[in-house]
Amino acid sequence: MDERWRGGQAPFFILNSLYMIDKNIVTRIVEEWLEDKDYFLVDVTVNPDDKIVVEIDHAEGVWIDDCVELSRYIESKLNREEEDYELEVGSAGIGQPFKVLKQYQIHIGKDVEVLAKDGKKYTGVLADANEENFTITIEVKVKPEGAKRPKLVEQNLTFTYEEIKYTKYLISFK
Repeated sequence: MDERWRGGQAPFFILNSLYMIDKNIVTRIVEEWLEDKDYFLVDVTVNPDDKIVVEIDHAEGVWIDDCVELSRYIESKLNREEEDYELEVGSAGIGQPFKVLKQYQIHIGKDVEVLAKDGKKYTGVLADANEENFTITIEVKVKPEGAKRPKLVEQNLTFTYEEIKYTKYLISFK
């Protein structure tokens, strides 16, 4: 037997893996519930203190009844006798940074804010999004040659996901 195991002491990473709820198991449970539904998974986090946070989204918003149903489904699949946990199920949150491609896709045609890694912030309309990159249409002032005043011209900017710190839906009260 390994010397570390004598005296009942196990290395932290082994203790952690023995007692912490597995994120992959929770993700699999959520994906089972999502089958045949228009909802999609945004994120699953499991904190070291076994707080499980599940974020889902839908093109038309998230209904509280569905969050309750998903929460009960997860609880039915996890054994409280073996694992003590806190469970939070909710929407991804309006105005929060996008985490998955599907969030970009359901916001095409809507106003977004992009913060690039170089620190520049852009506001525009999300024009397109795919696995490699996304495009926003911004308005820039351009003074045509011979004109007295600048005019607004639309310009497309394309970003890879690695070039940005975040993209989020821009809430407008117009």
